[in-house]
Amino acid sequence: MASVPAIYAKAFVDVVFDRNLDAARAARELYSLDQLAAGNKQLREVWEAPSIPPSQKIGLLDAIVARENISREVRNFLAVIISHGRMAFLSAIFKEFEHEMDNRLGFAEADVTTARDLTAEERRALESQVGTLTGKKVRARYSRDESLRGGAVVKIGSTIYDGSVKGQLERIYEELVGAGS
Repeated sequence: MASVPAIYAKAFVDVVFDRNLDAARAARELYSLDQLAAGNKQLREVWEAPSIPPSQKIGLLDAIVARENISREVRNFLAVIISHGRMAFLSAIFKEFEHEMDNRLGFAEADVTTARDLTAEERRALESQVGTLTGKKVRARYSRDESLRGGAVVKIGSTIYDGSVKGQLERIYEELVGAGS
């Protein structure tokens, strides 16, 4: 069974694709509203309060939408979330929205850990190799861990590709220990 954030996110991604909306703009607008709510305790409390009628919450949303020049579709999506009492899930919905958009657009998010900082050319080459492996376009986030000694560890979702020197040494050790038993 799908989670509440996944259900809402998938529905909004359907709207984005069905209406040929600018996906990047929709994501930026949704993100800005999520950040606004996350950074403003009073706004969050109003939007999440069951004692305040949805019409008043949507009135507040409309004032923000007018000030921030938010698209009608994003406004309507948030109005649905408010009407259904799901504003507490907004951050999770946004994350699910990004994930669903990436899936539909053929992107894979990769966390890449290397022993040293990579040059732009090395990053492109690595992303190309990972793209060939996954069959998707890769968006990578990079971090450093000197204990790897060399190579890289790439994590995409729950799958980990360990091409590090440290990982290779650990595999060799396991083979030697296993052979000695």
